[in-house]
Amino acid sequence: MSAVSCLLSEDQFRCSICLDVFTDPVSTPCGHNFCKNCITKHWSTYYKCQCPLCNEAFATRPDLRVNTLFSEMVAQFKQSAQQKTSSSEQQESKPGEVPCDVCTGTKLKALKSCLVCLASYCETHLEPHVTASRLRKHQLIDPVKNLEDRMCAKHDKPLELFCKTDQMCVCTHCPALDHKTHRFVPLIVEYEGKKVELEKTEAEIQQMIQKRQLKIQVFKNSVKRIKENAHMEVAESVRVFTSLKKSVDRGLNELIKTIEAKQKTTQKQAEAFIKELEREISELKKRSAEVVQVSLSEDHVHLLQSFPYLIAAPPTKDWTKVSVHPPSYEGTVVGALHRLEETLRGEMKKLFDEAELKRVQKFAVDVTLDPDTAHPELLLSDDGKRVKHGNVKKNLPDNPERFSHYNFVLGKQSVSSGRFYFEVQVKRKPKWNLGVVRESINRKGLITMIPEDGYWTIWLRNGHEYKALANPSVPLSLKSQLQKVGVFVDYEEGLVSFYDVDAAALIYSFTGCSFKEKLFPFFSPCRNDGGQNIAPLIICPVNQTV
Repeated sequence: MSAVSCLLSEDQFRCSICLDVFTDPVSTPCGHNFCKNCITKHWSTYYKCQCPLCNEAFATRPDLRVNTLFSEMVAQFKQSAQQKTSSSEQQESKPGEVPCDVCTGTKLKALKSCLVCLASYCETHLEPHVTASRLRKHQLIDPVKNLEDRMCAKHDKPLELFCKTDQMCVCTHCPALDHKTHRFVPLIVEYEGKKVELEKTEAEIQQMIQKRQLKIQVFKNSVKRIKENAHMEVAESVRVFTSLKKSVDRGLNELIKTIEAKQKTTQKQAEAFIKELEREISELKKRSAEVVQVSLSEDHVHLLQSFPYLIAAPPTKDWTKVSVHPPSYEGTVVGALHRLEETLRGEMKKLFDEAELKRVQKFAVDVTLDPDTAHPELLLSDDGKRVKHGNVKKNLPDNPERFSHYNFVLGKQSVSSGRFYFEVQVKRKPKWNLGVVRESINRKGLITMIPEDGYWTIWLRNGHEYKALANPSVPLSLKSQLQKVGVFVDYEEGLVSFYDVDAAALIYSFTGCSFKEKLFPFFSPCRNDGGQNIAPLIICPVNQTV
């Protein structure tokens, strides 16, 4: 019995009418337990005979008998509660705690409050409510202040009922006097109902909290992405402006070198003239000294013999028309600025193309080849990423999706809205076709690869002849042979663009397109031409850190 009672909570030993531990517990036909006196009194008050908990009505008043087994369990529980109360530690009441109303001097902490006595009791003063039979019927609750609030202010009786009509707690006298014809239920019944509603409200609040916590996480992730994007943008800005600054510095250095070169050339010319003049002056001074020496000589023969030599001036240049002109710098700065402008324009185009490629690469899709569309002579890799031409035509079912005339194959993935990007390696191939096509293209007969027939493609022929297959076709002039091609679709914008991935440059764009159905990636490795075009087309993973 002790083991069984230990498994039950205190609330399970309380009558739902008096809210106290059961006294002479009886069971109704619906299986609920009440104090014998409580249920008898309850049925005497109401004209309907029904269970206060589940509201099951009985045609005749049931014959109630004391539940012997449950009565023994209640007795065991009371004994256990008494032992627990007697052994519990006495504590002095602290601020905010409910003190014992009976203690004189030091107020001890109350263990229970009695709704009948309207008083709170410590361990010692609670003992009569546990041992005295008449007090055991009193309703004990966890200690609370302002017990008078639990009494009917008009009739000075405990609030034991709940008026459903007025939504208020009332005593047993109120129905007959102030709340006639109103609907009433025991306080415990309304308590349980409201408790369920509060639990539901709590669950809803927790759900709201959870949603807001998730929203906070979304905002935190957004802040994180904003910071990352800002850092990336700052890094990209630093890179761009550093590159432009280098171009400006390089142009300035070239301009300074040009000016210095002109200055050095003119300076060297002037220095050469000065050196030559200084040499002539030295020769003239030497001749002057000889003339003076001979002219002072009294040797007639020596003077006459030296005269022809001395009378002729040493060979010198006519300097009257010789001059040094300062170098002209007119147009030097302007020309340098024009060259710098062209350089910056090229750099800015390159940087813009790189930024544009990075933007479209964000819409990368993992494309794989669709074997159901492949021409029977094409060889596809197991992972659906490579295709090349084989010399043998395989025996494959001629399903409606399959190309039967040309060496074409489509991707499995499609686009019918938004944006779409993929990259294909084309190196070591002298010819190929790439692009996108609409779903309804002709796959069985002769094909014209133009936008009007559902093809937006470019091709390579003879290793160097690139064309955009518009109507008419557009020759493409590229600085270097393509190694990897990026294909981008903006469905709503009506745009199909092709990029040189390695050079981060736009090759060609079909604009103003009107898409009304699904678009699929399109591939043609062309014939292998006896092994000259044996390299496969390879769908590559997109590296978005270019």
